[in-house]
Amino acid sequence: MFKGDRDVNKQEHHTDKYYHPKLIVRRGQPFLIQIDFNRPYNPEKDQFWVEYLIGRYPQQNKGTYIPIPLVEELQSGTWGAKITWKEDSSIRLSIMSAPTCIVGKFRLYVAVLTPYGILRTKRNPETDTYILFNPWCPEDSVFLDDEKEREEYVLNDLGVVFHGDINNIKSRSWNYGQFEEGILDACLHLMDRAKLDLSGRGNPVKISRVGSAVINAKDDEGVVAGSWDNIYAYGVAPSAWTGSVDILLEYHSSGTPVRYGQCWVFAGVFNTFLRCIGIPGRIVTNYSSAHDNDANLQLDVFVDEEGKVDPKLTKDSIWNYHCWNEAWMTRPDLPVGFGGWQVVDSTPQENSDGMYRCGPASVQAIKHGHVCFQFDAPFVFAEVNSDIVYSKAMKDGTRVIEHIDKTHIGKLILTKEIGRDGTKDITEQYKFQEGTEEERLALETALMYGIKKQATQDTMEQAGTDVDMDFQVENATLGSDFKVTVTFRNNSHNHYTATAYLSGNIVFYTGVTKNEFKSHTFDVTLEPLASKISEVLIKSVEYMSQLLEQASLHFFVTARLNETKKILAKQKTSVLQIPKLHIKVPGEKVVGKEMSVIVEFTNPLNQKLVNVLVRLDGPGLLRTTTKMFREIPKNSTLTWEEKCFPRQAGVRKLIASLNCDALRHVYGELDLEVERKPLV
Repeated sequence: MFKGDRDVNKQEHHTDKYYHPKLIVRRGQPFLIQIDFNRPYNPEKDQFWVEYLIGRYPQQNKGTYIPIPLVEELQSGTWGAKITWKEDSSIRLSIMSAPTCIVGKFRLYVAVLTPYGILRTKRNPETDTYILFNPWCPEDSVFLDDEKEREEYVLNDLGVVFHGDINNIKSRSWNYGQFEEGILDACLHLMDRAKLDLSGRGNPVKISRVGSAVINAKDDEGVVAGSWDNIYAYGVAPSAWTGSVDILLEYHSSGTPVRYGQCWVFAGVFNTFLRCIGIPGRIVTNYSSAHDNDANLQLDVFVDEEGKVDPKLTKDSIWNYHCWNEAWMTRPDLPVGFGGWQVVDSTPQENSDGMYRCGPASVQAIKHGHVCFQFDAPFVFAEVNSDIVYSKAMKDGTRVIEHIDKTHIGKLILTKEIGRDGTKDITEQYKFQEGTEEERLALETALMYGIKKQATQDTMEQAGTDVDMDFQVENATLGSDFKVTVTFRNNSHNHYTATAYLSGNIVFYTGVTKNEFKSHTFDVTLEPLASKISEVLIKSVEYMSQLLEQASLHFFVTARLNETKKILAKQKTSVLQIPKLHIKVPGEKVVGKEMSVIVEFTNPLNQKLVNVLVRLDGPGLLRTTTKMFREIPKNSTLTWEEKCFPRQAGVRKLIASLNCDALRHVYGELDLEVERKPLV
């Protein structure tokens, strides 16, 4: 089968990285096998052929039983086998697969026609052949024409997830591990779990749609169970995972959902699935992502007559960030021009055709407002394009629109740079620049295609304001005091007084409030044509005891001008700086030689940390390992040394995470160059 890592098949099919003993090839491209008979083959008299079978009930018309004809010349687009070499009783065949064939694990038989009927070889698992999608093949629906992009989106087993918030972008590495032992079988198993008909398994549109459902555990007992309540008993906290490998292997062996995940975990596992079976995939982060519960393209924030936010009426939420995936494919089910990157999102947010799944939705269709094209385009359009509408709810039940913020949502959409760990801004692929004619047109197109938008919205908004208000939150490290600076500017010749109110809340990154930790009212006097600055001090004792794992603080500042009763409102999220883990590798770094890895962390908090779980991961270097430390006193340092034997040469990465109830999202990473063993 020429199935070794250095043999021609795995080299030419870009499958040499899979840690797997069997033959793995990509569809639509020839591969080589050798057949040994008990005597020399005579083309005049002897008749034989090769067969590939998949599934329980192989049928030719369903593409699950494939007899491969011997041909003089291979033709792209169809199955065929050509004899390329003959010697004694052996021949070699070059076999071409169809670029549309089913993706999965096939059983191979050789059949010989004899006077007594057909003789077949016995079932031999050693000759099983995995056939994957082929982004290198122009006839394949996942064809990607740039080698650098293929190296990144198919062959790179490490990625970067961007999180934090728009004013404080944070990144962390993720080990996709699509080539690690057992992962290919675990990924193919997901299509069985999703009960995807075999005949649909050559179609990336169908596979990515069922993938977006089976990656989350809601309604189908899928791979990862989500939890957003900061209580992770009987499971692993979402922030502790460093990659997809442990999650997929555990699911494959246990068959029950792995606890727990949040959006970047769903996206990381989904990306492993896509790249593993050969569909180009990447993780995308949308900052200030709208979770619009009624898909009316507007997020409603209600304040009472005092200017305080009314949590009972305010149902929609703004996620600091939200991660989803893009998968690259043609869309023969849509008009020309909507192929390319497609949004697929496996975080369980909304029901789509009866299941928690989302996509594939064409990025191009979202940009131009063509949200009538399947699947789930209106939901994604709302995530990147909604307006925030601030309304005042009066005691008599009426509502007055005070202010509409048209630019807060979907401010920045990022993915990882090709070949490097930096950010690539892809906002322009999702939307035209704010305020341009094209942007208004895309919005009107989306409205025409039936996205709901309330008609009253623009009529009620009050005329321009005499006074502007804004505020800034000082950058701060977890555990320190910091200031919020509120600036008022009076643009008129009038004299004003205002009553202002600052509310500080601990929020989940999904924008859902846990509780208020600061409530502060102050009065301001505004001279004509002048600015006024007020500072509010936030002390660490006020927020530390209730902090959630993402260290996100959300501030609302509202002010009521006493003379006109006009309300000014602004909101911002601030993410505290979290201390880092440090990784060191003293000594030599050579394949097959023992290497020592040291992880260090100093506790910066004013309290001791208990039950601290540290996780260390390094694809090609070591298997994921974890260690529990009972306690780390304040200001003291934890040190952990781990030995390993690197398997792969080249630039590798070590990733570590630290987790305990008081402190989450602590990461560290180290790039290192591993040398090959010197040849003696």
